[in-house]
Amino acid sequence: MTYAAPIADMRFALESCADLWRLRERYPELDADLLTAILEGAGALAAETLAPLNRSGDRAGVTLEGDVVRAAPGFREAYEAFKAGGWQGLAADPAYGGQGLPRAAALAVMETMHAANMSLALLPMLTLGAIEAIDQHGAPDQKALYLEKLVSGEWTGTMNLTEPQAGSDLGVLTTKAVPQADGSYAITGQKIFITWGEHDLAPNIIHLVLARIEGAPAGSKGISLFIVPKFRYEDGSRNAVRCIGVEEKMGIHASPTCTMAYEGARGWLIGEENRGLAAMFTMMNAARLNVGMEGVGVAEAAYQKALAYARERKQGGRPIIEHPDVKRMLMTMRAKIQAGRAICYACAVAADSGDTAMEDLLTPIAKAWCTDLGVEVSSLGVQVHGGMGFVEEGGAAQFYRDARIAPIYEGTNGIQAIDLYGRKLLGDRGEAMRRLIGEAKAAAAGLGGAAGERLAAAAATLGAATDYMLSAPREDALAGAAAYLALAGDVAGGALIAQGLARTANSEQRALLDYYTQTVLARADARLAEIKIGAVALAAIA
Repeated sequence: MTYAAPIADMRFALESCADLWRLRERYPELDADLLTAILEGAGALAAETLAPLNRSGDRAGVTLEGDVVRAAPGFREAYEAFKAGGWQGLAADPAYGGQGLPRAAALAVMETMHAANMSLALLPMLTLGAIEAIDQHGAPDQKALYLEKLVSGEWTGTMNLTEPQAGSDLGVLTTKAVPQADGSYAITGQKIFITWGEHDLAPNIIHLVLARIEGAPAGSKGISLFIVPKFRYEDGSRNAVRCIGVEEKMGIHASPTCTMAYEGARGWLIGEENRGLAAMFTMMNAARLNVGMEGVGVAEAAYQKALAYARERKQGGRPIIEHPDVKRMLMTMRAKIQAGRAICYACAVAADSGDTAMEDLLTPIAKAWCTDLGVEVSSLGVQVHGGMGFVEEGGAAQFYRDARIAPIYEGTNGIQAIDLYGRKLLGDRGEAMRRLIGEAKAAAAGLGGAAGERLAAAAATLGAATDYMLSAPREDALAGAAAYLALAGDVAGGALIAQGLARTANSEQRALLDYYTQTVLARADARLAEIKIGAVALAAIA
């Protein structure tokens, strides 16, 4: 696989669209030269080390030998290169060996990793979540014990939520935690779909596990979070946790998706008893933004491959890139990728700046809109390849197979739509969303011309949709929630590119936005009609 980090597009989205430099006072050590070095260094690692293993890793997959998972050939060396570069700790606390840079910069680095090798990038992505959860909710001794090795990448982290009977409904999980005399807990139960739950790339794996302490209240209010290391720190002995199976999946073949058995494993409580979901959501929110970035990354990889193929493949005596329909597909891919990239970066900058309201609003949009984008763009990549896209030899199919998981894990996109409506929109009665709409209208006015008019019209439609969602009966609003999120993402992506153009003139980005407003935003009224469809229209499905 050939991949080149699209640094010009990334910088425009990060610096101009997401307004990275408003963080100067908070992060005075970050300047343009350092940002350039970070993006170029990450791009080189992605292109030269990770991308060449993407196809071979897909073919080789992983191997379960006893209770040890062997990673695909070359992955150990690639992970060592990632670790040696200090990439894991880019945004982590310097007190634990991190570099203390903005989360937005670290997210841009992860984009290149996701694009080059989605399977391998999942390993540091889950570790980032573990770092955040322990940093925000762990006791001082837990931070001292675990964070330095996680931040350095020497140890890796996992998130253990799902059980055979408990997927999105975590309130019914049955993994139990029994208090021990030394203050620890014996953890017993089974967890499924655990990404990189077992592997041979690091000497220790730190599992963050949801479990129920004996006597805890039923439902989600009785769940606690525990640190369960693969090897115990007291004496280095193996803990009573093991991998008993690895899933055979549609995609991400080189990322082990494990069934983990906890057989009285020693664990330590993070935070308060029965407050585990609050701590776990710290980890999940970090993961959701990263999964949105994952959608953008795999879309970029699919676009680059499709573009190269279209330039080389000839039909009717000329390269197929000269055919208008192929140009249309490629333009759609690139324009939507840039919109999704801007959404993810803007969410990260909001987090870095302490703008919690905008971070909370954009997180479900970034996760859902951008992972749907990954599936759409990778599907278009297959289409550009024609018959060669449908056969594995062509290489385009892997991007589609890999991308398809992203709308499912870390909370399905349907759950993201429910979150946007139920927690975010109803939570502040639309205040944050109206702020986003106002910014979109201001950007449209500054843009001017036909593109500005189309953006303004789409923003007004989102305003009407917001009025409807706030006033509609709950079941009717939920019936339109997915379409509402899609419209919010459409408008946010267009508005952010327009804001970027207001800060930095760029004819190439202007052409992308013109196309985006003529295609994506032109469907705003159809989105509104779908939002208003109502629960009655769904009654035939029972």
